[in-house]
Amino acid sequence: MTPQQDLSAGRRSLEVQREEFSRRRGLAMPLAGTLAWSVIGLVGWLGTPFQAVMTLYFATGSIFYLGMGLSRLTGENFFAKGRPKNEFDRLFMSGMLMSLLVFTIALPWAAQNHESLPLTLGVLAGLMWLPYSWIIQHWIGAFHAIARSLLCVAAWYAFPAQRFVLIPALIVAVYVITIVVQERRWRQGRKAAAPAAMGQALAA
Repeated sequence: MTPQQDLSAGRRSLEVQREEFSRRRGLAMPLAGTLAWSVIGLVGWLGTPFQAVMTLYFATGSIFYLGMGLSRLTGENFFAKGRPKNEFDRLFMSGMLMSLLVFTIALPWAAQNHESLPLTLGVLAGLMWLPYSWIIQHWIGAFHAIARSLLCVAAWYAFPAQRFVLIPALIVAVYVITIVVQERRWRQGRKAAAPAAMGQALAA
């Protein structure tokens, strides 16, 4: 059996692949989202409505690519050579694609009312967190998606004059909570795995 064959997803059970996926740090994408929505809020505060709309489109569209770059810094490195194939990567990417496809609902409404964009893109871009929560079997993904959706709707109705500023600010706040929880989850997982790894090393 070659090393390449060892890395194939088909030779490892789904439970093993799920455990591998869950052990990842999971910071690159929320960091990218935090940066993107911070820029959106800043332009919404200081820029013109046209600039705010264009920034919203470009910034939300760049989150995935920004996350790819940040993954090298967080140690996740999404497309590293030799990384074991994992079926849950495909599921996660499918969730991201689903979020992008439902943008087709947002665009016609935006053509009628550009102020709908912070609400629609804010909610739709966060849907991927629900399947992510199921994959890692942790509440943080569900919290992110639900809290983000409810806060976006509440802010859109309660503060119509501040939609391009307040909604991004609330999304950033949810991202910050997500980042803190993800980092704690990752550190706890490493601590729990350390004794088992040491026992295997001694046994070898």
